[in-house]
Amino acid sequence: MGASDVHDVFEALAGAAPEIRAGFGGRREKTERENASGERQVRADLHADDVLRERLGGLEAVREYASEERDDVLDVGDGPLSVSVDPLDGSSNLTSNNPTGTIVGVYDDRLPASGDALVGAAYVLYGPLTTMVAAADGEVLQYDLTGSDGADGGGSGLPAGDPVTLPDEPTVYGFGGRRPEWREPFVAYADAVEDELKLRYGGAMVGDVNQVLTYGGVFAYPALRERSAGKLRTQFEAAPMAYVVEAAGGASTDGTRSLLSVEPEGVHERTPVFLGNEDLIRRAERALDGD
Repeated sequence: MGASDVHDVFEALAGAAPEIRAGFGGRREKTERENASGERQVRADLHADDVLRERLGGLEAVREYASEERDDVLDVGDGPLSVSVDPLDGSSNLTSNNPTGTIVGVYDDRLPASGDALVGAAYVLYGPLTTMVAAADGEVLQYDLTGSDGADGGGSGLPAGDPVTLPDEPTVYGFGGRRPEWREPFVAYADAVEDELKLRYGGAMVGDVNQVLTYGGVFAYPALRERSAGKLRTQFEAAPMAYVVEAAGGASTDGTRSLLSVEPEGVHERTPVFLGNEDLIRRAERALDGD
């Protein structure tokens, strides 16, 4: 496995993004199908998954393809890498025409795997512009994919990327779940943060974390009263986004440890998620100590 293999995944994702975005029209309604997490699938979820299965699963370097929209990990080749994919994060936002995204983790181990096995991670944000943020080898770059038609699958190379570093001074926060569902230790932490930062929460993890990377701050989807593991999936959402944030100079935790240290027993396992500036993450750990 080399750096070029990870770069090939990023190129393929960049090539898939315009096709995924172009598929939103006419695919905003929910189907009768549920994914492995028990969530009703939107037609755009399934289209995005099919595109990524073809683009990423067809790479010589990829041997396993795991999707939030599929029950099982697929064996797709003999390469050294496994990819985890949230094909369309925040797909319910399509109904109200708000941002959505795609998250990809690149592992040099078979899945399920700890975040320590990540060798790269990236997300695409379908906002007013289509952008991709990709992390590997301690570097995070943002690419503007707007205007690309993706017809070549990304094979002609990525546009020039701009370095991404988490700002030192935090400005924004976004917390998932409903306040009545939050546990008391997190409520106390949230109250303090709300007095210091500005609320930015849009219902798609990609968009909310991108706000934190742009302005500094904290994103969280905590443990809930009736759901101790929260909502987000370790393999598809938490670990890849933690990899990006930590590479950009930030920190992550599930309440006690870095999300990159969490070892899921199954690919659809959930975990509480905290991402952002290190001081805010350490404060969260202190607040949740013993919860």
